[in-house]
Amino acid sequence: MTTVYWSTFTHPTFRNDLLFIAATKEGLCRITWPSETFEILKIWVEKQIPETPLTEDEEFVSPYILQLKEYLDGERKEFDIPLDFRGTTFQTSVWEQLTKIPYGETRSYSQIAESLGNPKAVRAVGTANGANPVPIIAPCHRVIGKNAALTGFAGGLRIKEKLLQLEGYHDYTKQGHARFQF
Repeated sequence: MTTVYWSTFTHPTFRNDLLFIAATKEGLCRITWPSETFEILKIWVEKQIPETPLTEDEEFVSPYILQLKEYLDGERKEFDIPLDFRGTTFQTSVWEQLTKIPYGETRSYSQIAESLGNPKAVRAVGTANGANPVPIIAPCHRVIGKNAALTGFAGGLRIKEKLLQLEGYHDYTKQGHARFQF
């Protein structure tokens, strides 16, 4: 039986708001945004890994939290933790492409669709990107519009911009959907 272990994490990048970090024995499976509650994590686990207990275990989750903290503190550029992606085959293929975008670089939604051999799947790539269960580690913040606009971001455009700036990337325009301006 699979168990999902979880703990919490705070960092000044997120105004010290709470994030929930969850992992299975296979790897990191979920990072919430500060705007998401424990209930959101619980619902996600029930949907993606039915009948799985959620167990608070700071020690089990600590290697994942450590690498996330090192990244946010500017001390890490690559992650070497296992990931346990839970989603459709297409979503998983998009998320795997995200992990290949180097630190300090970006890709457009259309570039990712092309890399998957399906150049017409731009919107589907955007939808999968928005459903990324392990943001930052699978760096969805590195995906911008082909016109260099920030576009949408589940964590909010302020966070997307902060993460890109942390990586030294500034070649974007501050455009995006109003619903992501938080």
